[in-house]
Amino acid sequence: MEFKVVPFTAQITRNDTSTTVAHQMQTIIDDNVNQGWEYIRMDSVETAIAADQGCFGIGAQPAFVTTYNVLVFKK
Repeated sequence: MEFKVVPFTAQITRNDTSTTVAHQMQTIIDDNVNQGWEYIRMDSVETAIAADQGCFGIGAQPAFVTTYNVLVFKK
């Protein structure tokens, strides 16, 4: 069995609705299904981004946690 993980970030404007997000997700799913992949689920992956100390503290950036959404397929 083979798995494929595809990043998914919806691109919307202030006036868009959940329908826009659903359409974007459906397009990615359809493209991969047409290539022989079976859609399994959407997962969220949380990861920590390390702090950047900058040069002598100038431009330093604090560490933070971010979440990525991925679509999982299998073949």
